[in-house]
Amino acid sequence: MQPLQWIAITSVALISIGSALHALLYKRDPAVAFGWIAFCLLFPLVGPVFYFFFGINRVRMRARQLRGELSEQDTDANQPLPERIPVAFRTQAQISNAVAGLPITYGNAITSLIGGEAAYPAMLAAIDEAKQHVYLSTYIFESNVSGQRFVEALANAHERGVDVRVLLDGAGEWYSWPRVRRALRRRQVPVARFLPPRLFPPSPLVNLRNHRKLLLIDSHIAFTGGMNIGDRHLLKRPGKAHGVRDVHFRIQGPLTQQLEQVFLDDWAFITGDDQPPPAGKVAPDQSVGNALARPLIDGPNEDLHRLTMVLVGAVAAAREHIAIMTPYFLPPRELVAALQAAAVRGTRVDIILPGRNNLPFMHWATRNMLWELVKWGVRVYYQAGGFDHSKLFVVDGHYTQVGSANLDPRSLRLNFEVVVEIYDAQFGQRMAEHIETARQDARRITLNELDARPLLPRIRDALAWLFTPYL
Repeated sequence: MQPLQWIAITSVALISIGSALHALLYKRDPAVAFGWIAFCLLFPLVGPVFYFFFGINRVRMRARQLRGELSEQDTDANQPLPERIPVAFRTQAQISNAVAGLPITYGNAITSLIGGEAAYPAMLAAIDEAKQHVYLSTYIFESNVSGQRFVEALANAHERGVDVRVLLDGAGEWYSWPRVRRALRRRQVPVARFLPPRLFPPSPLVNLRNHRKLLLIDSHIAFTGGMNIGDRHLLKRPGKAHGVRDVHFRIQGPLTQQLEQVFLDDWAFITGDDQPPPAGKVAPDQSVGNALARPLIDGPNEDLHRLTMVLVGAVAAAREHIAIMTPYFLPPRELVAALQAAAVRGTRVDIILPGRNNLPFMHWATRNMLWELVKWGVRVYYQAGGFDHSKLFVVDGHYTQVGSANLDPRSLRLNFEVVVEIYDAQFGQRMAEHIETARQDARRITLNELDARPLLPRIRDALAWLFTPYL
């Protein structure tokens, strides 16, 4: 064997072993670490290449260099709790205090907007009335009729001197063609892309997506939730039997300033521009409602499992009812165990999932693990009709989470997400009623149904579930 061949073989072996050691040392989930180690060693050249592009989290160090670590006072679990928090949720609030790094704000007004027919006109009206700044962050921004209305509103705001900034996810923008970024730039609207995938030079950040949906107006009004921008979110979509069902939220009060800072951090992270919004034109609202709320910021640049810790704490605090509505449901083991324990102790647990998913492999993987919950009394339902993209989590009608995160590994480990936790009985009851309405029209899944699946679909579901850490 020639010396060059020995050098090539030795180099490939060292790269494979080095990649496997990196996964061993830096992957926190044993199953994920084992998968990458096996892949790198069994496929000596292909494995390390895939690990380089899909397995390494390069964004955490860059984000910490830009933003700095949270100071001790930012994460002080002993900061005082507002007296208005229900006693049953004081432990939950204490957990969130330690994990979130942001204080609870009082005096917020939060309104739900169901479907694009309700959300888009409210969002466009807010942009048209903006005097100071308009900040928009979204995962998908389509260039169809609904998208063009937003382009026009943003361009008009920019032309009248409003500080307009648009942050598009570098992968999400490819969901629509032609890409809306070109239309925005033609109108000279400042727009940036979040970690766009590249072939030349190759970008290894294809897995780290900004899934946050934020529209922020003058430190006065905010919109957030799970809704992207485009015709797909119209309930009565022209030419389609069903549009994508979703719910978005209009917020006023001090919470808007916290959400605004989330956007500004993302904008500075991508553009290097850390200029704050211009001041002096519009005074932020101090108190316009009764809701206590704060953002929960989750992403691969933050401490992992932040949102999971808060969710598990909320489930543990539940006494009467847990209501969950999510389009993608592949929860971590900690949350599965917490839901099982809640059902066993007599808490009613309802999980509402779409009967028709836009990602079939997610539906298959979820169906493979549902027996673990159904067996212990968790009530799981499949909705009829079109795809439901809503993301809601309500405990005892008092504690609610809304936002962009799904209950799956991509949202809880890889994506940049923002969720709002809300301590408010009136709002919680409204969201619980929304979920209950969907449950009444849905079909409950039984253990017999799951066990009666034919062999081939069971194998297919199990194979999809096997890739859970990467979905």
